[in-house]
Parts: sequence; structure tokens; C-alpha cells
Amino acid sequence: MANIVALVGRPNVGKSTLFNRLTQTRMAIVDSTSGVTRDRHYGKSDWNGLEFSIIDTGGYVLGSDDSFEEEIRKQVQIAIDEASVILFLVDVVEGITPMDEDVADLLRRSGKNVMVVANKADNNKRFETIGEFYGLGLGEVYGVSSINGSGTGELLDDLVTTLEKIPYEDVEDLPKFAVIGRPNVGKSSLINALTGEERNIVTPVAGTTRDSIYTRYNSFGFDFLLVDTAGLRKKGKVHENIEFYSVMRSIRAIENSDVCLVLVDASEGLEGQDVNIFSLAARNNKGVVILVNKWDIIEKDHKTVLEFEERIKRKIAPFTDVPIIFTSVIKKQRIIKALEAAVKVYENRTRRITTSKLNEVLLPIIENNPPPAVKDKYIRIKYITQLPTHYPTFAFFCNLPQYVRESYERYLENQIRKNWDFTGVPIRIFFRKK
Repeated sequence: MANIVALVGRPNVGKSTLFNRLTQTRMAIVDSTSGVTRDRHYGKSDWNGLEFSIIDTGGYVLGSDDSFEEEIRKQVQIAIDEASVILFLVDVVEGITPMDEDVADLLRRSGKNVMVVANKADNNKRFETIGEFYGLGLGEVYGVSSINGSGTGELLDDLVTTLEKIPYEDVEDLPKFAVIGRPNVGKSSLINALTGEERNIVTPVAGTTRDSIYTRYNSFGFDFLLVDTAGLRKKGKVHENIEFYSVMRSIRAIENSDVCLVLVDASEGLEGQDVNIFSLAARNNKGVVILVNKWDIIEKDHKTVLEFEERIKRKIAPFTDVPIIFTSVIKKQRIIKALEAAVKVYENRTRRITTSKLNEVLLPIIENNPPPAVKDKYIRIKYITQLPTHYPTFAFFCNLPQYVRESYERYLENQIRKNWDFTGVPIRIFFRKK
């Protein structure tokens, strides 16, 4: 199960500042993704060796001041449903406001792990006023300053002990494939077509099930688990900010999977949100297969497929070594081909290249085209090895790792892809001092 920490609270209490601090400083940053819906509202961090995702709900609150309260209430409700732990931010300068009391009331009744974070406690005088927030009835209050970082260490120490108590789902050691994409691209229909059951309600209303559901798929020679987040809630519950909701669902599905099947609507093409979801999977080092669904309704000639593929690759560059399958879930066209592609990507993700083979193949290539000199300094790569991670990661040992340019790193990645099949899988490259 993905550990998701949601920051909630009314506007201007410092959610984004705390988000930036948690994803950028004091911790090993794993990822801080820009462009997931709006910039930088989903991040990854770890503290004391425990990794977790952070969502800044403030970034998803839309509308005028009049609609703010209603929007915030919706955000809090989604966070209650989806997050492992909720950090409820309040402002020590302004004290408890009526909107804080509203949010606290929702959180109290949720039964979720909630930590009250009294922000802007920038000096001792302010810190002494945090006692007021115990009146919210949500337990311990953490006085912090998002600006200068004071108090965040204690907050994080306690936060990770809460996360560690969250049970991880004990699922069989089979490949896990997630079906992800924007609302209404055909995720539920795909799962129903594969399982042959109307297990997920399929309607054109956007929304999702409460939790990732694992479905064992064992036929046509395949054996894997589907990570399904595509089913719908009861209609009455589908009133949330859908953009925020689909990102939250995608994060959980992606983090619980090995390979992501990214569904795209052929009639609309690859839109910004599709690219965001694709990037989310790639940045989490998951295998990716793009399924262009509803292909049966597109008027086609002999060039249509190639042109469509080119458009997709332009938008997802630089990671373009990805299978693209044109499907019609309704007519069950090329569904088995999509599964074959996912299985192949899973195999590619687990591919191991021996150190001797890597050096035998890549060192002559590097010798013929060495890294460009920087400030009259020559970079010499001596040795390459694959690191023991869950996805393809390579270490290049050299004399001046800090001077290797991004363009050369991309060149090396292309050489690895040219010599071994890593289609559909992000590759990570590190340069280390020999």
C-alpha cells in the first residue's frame, strides 16, 4: 500500500512552504514532480529510511474566495478517504478560525491518523502560543516553522512511526500491472474485458473505488495481478475535485505496481493530464505501456498509426522507448497484444546485465566517443556495473563525475538501449568517483 501524506488546511497557512521543505531539504529527495496537474503538488521523500508520498491539497483548490470553503471541505474529504496520514496545518499568528474548526470537525470524525501542525512558530514567543490548538481535540500539536525548518525534525520522527504501522497488502509475488489514465478513457471497461466480469460498474461518470483492488488474471498463458483503481464510487459520492482525485488514485496505483498500462483516448489524443500520468509512472521507475483506446472510432488511412505514434513520442520525450498499442476495449481488439507488451516490459524491467558484458560492450563505445572536456578537464570512465535495484540502474565510475553533462548521460542511455532490450522501462544512470 502506498504511504500517502496529505497536507490540509485553509489558504495561506503555509502548506506549500511546508511541502517544499519536506520534499527538498533535510531529506534525501526521491522525486519532486513538476507538472502533475499543476506544478509541484506531488512529491516524494524519505525520512529515517522510510519513503512516502506527499500531496499538497492547497494546490488543487480552485475558484473564488466564495467557493473556497466548499472546495477545502471537498479536499479534506478526499484526503480523509485516501491518505495514510493527514497533516492539518494551522497558523499560530491568526489562531483558531471558524474554517479551522470546520476542518477539525471533519477530521475528528474520520478516525484517521491526524497530526496538527501549528505553522509560523518562527520564534519562542510564537511557539508559546501553540497550546491554543489542543482545543481542536485532535491530540498532539507540533509547532513548526516551514520557512526556517524548526520543529520539522520532531514532526517527521513521529510521522514515520505512524506510517510504519500501516499494514502493507500481502499480495502474491506475481507481476503487478496497474491500469491508469484520466477519467473516462476506458479503464474499467478494460478490466471488465480482461476478467470477463462486470466487477466494476462502468458509467461515464468520473470517479473511483476506495482502494486499489488486486485481481488475479490467469488465462491465455498469462499470470499476473491487476491493480485496479478504475471502478466507480456510488454516484452520490462523485462530487469531488476530479483532477486532484485522479492524481491521488494514480499515485496509489502506480506505487503498488510493476508495470503501468496508461490508457489514452484516441479521439482526444495525448493531453496534458495524460503526459502527467505517464511522467508519474516514469519518475517512479515503473514499466510503461501506452494503450491508445477507442481506436475503432477513428477514421484512418495508411499513415494514421505512424502519425499518432510520432505525436505521442514528441510529447513524452526524452523517454520515448515505450510500446504504443492501438486498442478498442469495447470490441476487444488487440487486448491480448497489450498484455503481451506488459509482460515483455516486466521482463525488461527485471533484466540483469553482467558487469563483464557491460564493460566489454560499452567501454569501446565510450573510448570512441568520450565525454566532452569541461574547463580543460578530461573525464575518464573506467568501469560500469548494474546496481541491485528493482529497476535498471547503472553506475559509471569515473575521475570527475560532477562534470558529466546531461546530454552525455542521455547518449549512454541510448547506447544501453541499443545493445539490450529495455523497451518500456526507465533507466537510471549514476556517475561515481572511482
